[in-house]
Amino acid sequence: MEHLPLFISIKHKPCLVVGGGVVAARKTRLLLARGGRVTVVAPELDAGLQARQAEFCWLEQGFAEHHLDGQFLVVAATDNAEVNARVYQLANRRGILVNKADDSKRSAVIFPSIVERFPLQIAFSTGGGAPWLARLLRAGLDALLPRHWGALARVAGRLRRQVQQAFASPAERRRFWARVQDDPALTALLQQQDESGAEAWLRREMDQPSRGEVILVGAGPGDPDLLTIKALNELQKAEVVLFDQLVSEEILALIRPEAELIAVGKKAGHHSVPQEQINRLLVEQALAGKRVVRLKGGDPFMFGRGAEELQSLKAAGIRYQVVPGITAAAGATAYAGIPLTHRDHAQSAVFITGHCKQDGAEPDWASLARGRQTLVIYMGLMRSAHIRQQLMQHGLDGATPVALIERGTTVRQKLVRGELRELAELAERVASPALMVIGEVAALADSLAWFRPHAAEAPPAVERCG
Repeated sequence: MEHLPLFISIKHKPCLVVGGGVVAARKTRLLLARGGRVTVVAPELDAGLQARQAEFCWLEQGFAEHHLDGQFLVVAATDNAEVNARVYQLANRRGILVNKADDSKRSAVIFPSIVERFPLQIAFSTGGGAPWLARLLRAGLDALLPRHWGALARVAGRLRRQVQQAFASPAERRRFWARVQDDPALTALLQQQDESGAEAWLRREMDQPSRGEVILVGAGPGDPDLLTIKALNELQKAEVVLFDQLVSEEILALIRPEAELIAVGKKAGHHSVPQEQINRLLVEQALAGKRVVRLKGGDPFMFGRGAEELQSLKAAGIRYQVVPGITAAAGATAYAGIPLTHRDHAQSAVFITGHCKQDGAEPDWASLARGRQTLVIYMGLMRSAHIRQQLMQHGLDGATPVALIERGTTVRQKLVRGELRELAELAERVASPALMVIGEVAALADSLAWFRPHAAEAPPAVERCG
């Protein structure tokens, strides 16, 4: 990449635009918006330029070398390639910053795509090689960035010195901003354009004692693209992250590099860190004043013991938030082409865990064996023979379609199909983490599976038993 990204002030600086067409109009608007003193050299003006003629100096003539005298920045934007090349050569020879429109190889300066929430600006470029991609990125970032962040940046700028005085260390200041930036009260004031009210609210918050907080975050079923925007935001603000075994490396890579990572992984059949110790770690880190993210696969309230962790935080008087995630039952089945409900096959869906309670209590197998519903079983591989036996004993037909989805939504996804009577044999062909889907909708994977985890040209892999 030969261009160095810079933010350069052109306020009150002389800028020359050679050309009067649509491209020249676009460049002129950009220069005027940044405070440049713009001169346009062109025999004729585009209608858009004519409407703003009072804002710049128009020289109604063709380009000549003397037009470069005293210019800080020059844009060659005519529809004549020879004229543009001459402007570039002459300006480059004089050491003037020059942009040759739509020709990054002949430009000392290129205009990036910009997403703006004044005074916040994000600028990016593909070096002129893929402008369509730059437009796509711009649209995506524009949709992601909250509209009130510009007001937040302005208020933060005015309070910068007060924040530095209130919080001695950079870590304390970062913790303060992480705590307040998404507070509903502050967001409401900024969205209402009440910046003075926002300043007053922030001053009051500066006087509050420093305190830790825990954010319970659902990492989704595995595909990092399924992480919610709020979850990603929290990963970027975390000082400490306690994460489970099911959280993928791709998602861990999105965590702020300075954050401390603590593995508290759980696998089927054993817990490397007891739940009581996890609860204690959360309390200890929060009491130390840190912003803690508890990162759990799927959704933290779907067989994830999230409520137990919140109860320990509540008992210790620690603030907490919950960021939902896409649960495996929704994510993995969607990627496997299995609808949880279908008006011809299933009017309801039931989610259960394959783990027994400590007292050995069994679920209501009679209700689970009813027809025209979808049964989704988390963590059921180790008890597949028992599950098959109980469902068939309580009336569910052994020919009921079954699907097992291993590592759903990831590049290692594996889908195995068969019938309920084959469930134990199917379970031997997949590894944890895997999801069981039992019901007529499971058969739809044979025709509706769309996700190609291994190769774009290969058909979706649906293995059939037998």
